[in-house]
Formats: sequence, structure tokens, C-alpha cells
Amino acid sequence: MANIFETLNPGTDVTTTRTLLHEAIPLTGSIVSGTYTDKTTTGEENIKNYSHGMFQSVYDYPYLSSSANHIFDLTVGYSDNSDLSSSANVQNAKKINMYNELALVCLGTDVTGAIEQFENDLVIADDNNLMKEMFFVNFSRLLVKDSIKKGTFSLVIGTGSWSDPFGVPTSCQTITDSPSASATQGTAEGQTGDWAPLYVTTPAYQTGSVGAIFYNLGIAALTGAVFTSPPGQGNPINHEFLKNNGIHQGISGTFTNVPISAACDGFRHRIQNISFNNTTEINSAIYFCRAPATKFNYSSNPTYTIGSKIRVKEEATSMPRAYVTTVGLYNASNELLAVAKLSEPLRKDPNNELTLRVRLDY
Repeated sequence: MANIFETLNPGTDVTTTRTLLHEAIPLTGSIVSGTYTDKTTTGEENIKNYSHGMFQSVYDYPYLSSSANHIFDLTVGYSDNSDLSSSANVQNAKKINMYNELALVCLGTDVTGAIEQFENDLVIADDNNLMKEMFFVNFSRLLVKDSIKKGTFSLVIGTGSWSDPFGVPTSCQTITDSPSASATQGTAEGQTGDWAPLYVTTPAYQTGSVGAIFYNLGIAALTGAVFTSPPGQGNPINHEFLKNNGIHQGISGTFTNVPISAACDGFRHRIQNISFNNTTEINSAIYFCRAPATKFNYSSNPTYTIGSKIRVKEEATSMPRAYVTTVGLYNASNELLAVAKLSEPLRKDPNNELTLRVRLDY
């Protein structure tokens, strides 16, 4: 137990830092759709559907395995004032609920308390350029960590026919947040964190944004309008966005005629790649622990002396010395709060001073 203490000066001996660590996250379309198809049934072993039918979960391995990691959830929805909204639609109420739930989480409410709607610009309050039919990708915290790094999100999708979604060169679209998206430009600060529009960058025939990426939430929202054929390529997507129970459905039919799980299957079938950099925020308190020349030259360890002599002194006239191996941080009541170990003992005697840098991460 320590019996000599050195008081820390909060103004000169304590500081704080914030460090951002980034990790590249690549997700291939083969994992999302096709890698773990169960040949004995009609399902995919890494895709989990639920009895409530409101979203679908994607894993990197068969989800019943203890080795499986949750990657993201998928769902679809539309606004109650969408032209596609109808009580005759399959799961109409649930699709409206999913749109409203994600809009509330991502955008919050306006001054009247009404839920905001998704738009293809950075000005949510004006209710212009509304995106009323949406696909949603909610990435797991395992991948996102604290947030998605701005300017790094990329999603490659196929807009061709159901049998060959990536066949025509112009049907393979790369969707990204703006390369200029950063802490100071290209993004907006919402009620639940920063977000930015998503744009088709390859081929660049789309006008305006086609969705939004919510960095802190780890949610990507994509308008159904992105699944239209480029100019000069006909309009096959209107007839063959997905195939459910042997029947092809266009993008409109995907929102109205099939359940959410089937719409998610169709969307997964068109994902070629997803990539982004995640962000882990590490906050640190740094303490500069100083051992002045006149202190900490002796040890309270019982083995420090033998008889009446200091073990580490070769001659009686030699200066006392000790070897520092541990630093303890105490509160005002001298209660031990934290312990730091040195990688090797440091010699301490009246001829030198030590300043040890102790960092606490949280």
C-alpha cells in the first residue's frame, strides 16, 4: 500500500484526447445472396425471416451456427401518401409502419410533431423531392462500430432483368455518398446524427440523389426509383425486378403485391458489393505522473532491505535507489482507482526525475 503520494495538478498534469480509428468493411454479393443456399429446402441458410414479417436479417454464415455474425437487416416500406399505398396491398399496414419507423429514427419530427419524410436533398423541412417508396439496409453495430466514415460508403447494384441483373454494362450501378462528404461539407446534421444523400456515380445518368446514408445510425435508405433502366436500354426492370411464386414482379409490384421478405429477397439478389469504413471513437484521459528527485527513492517492499541494509546499495555511502514498476492512481481519499504496469523497471534515485504518461481509454 502506498504511503507517499504525489498530487496531480489538473491544469498541467491531466489532459484528454479523442482518437478515431477506421476499419475497411467489404461485403460481397455472394455472401448476401447465394453462398449458403440450402439445397434441401427453398431457403438460404444465412438469411433469417421472422414470423412478424417486418424485416429480414442477413448473416455471414448459416444463422443457426454459433460462428455466425449478424451483418445487416433489410426491409421495405412506403409512405401512407404514396401513390402505391392501398389497403388491398400485401402487408400494406406493415410497409407503412416500417417507412414511418425508419423515418422517425433517421429524421425525427417537424415542428408540428409530424414524422418527416425522406427527400433527395439536404433540406428536409421543405418537403420537396420526397422519396416515398424505400428499401432500407440497417447495418449491425458489429460492422459500423460508432459510425460510418463520411465519404467512404459504396453500394453496387444491378438493375437488369431478374435472370441477369448485372448483364448489361449500364445496368450495374455504383451508389456512393458524395466523395466530398466530410465533417464540413456535403452532409447535414439531423436530430439523430449526421447524414448525406446517396448518388449514382457509375454510370452517371441519374439526376439528384437516390437515397441517404445515416452515418451514426448505420442505416442506408434507397429509393425504389433507382431500379429503373438507363436511357436506351428499354424497360425490363418494370417487369422483372423479382420472381415470387413463379411470377415476375416489377418494382411497383414489389412494393404492392409481395410480402416484405420477398421484396428483401429481390433486393438482395441485386446487391453486388457493399463497402465502407467504420469508425471507432476512443476517448482518453492522460495523466502525467511525476516523480521528483527527492521522492520515490525508497521502496516499501519488505524485500527491499535485508537486516538494516538496502539490498540494491553496493556500498554504505552509495545513494539510495529504487526501481519503479507500477503506477497507481488514487482519489482524494487515497483510495486506489487504477493501476498501470511498466514494461520494464525504471531506476529512480535522487539524481533523476521521472515523468510517466498514463492513458485511460474509454
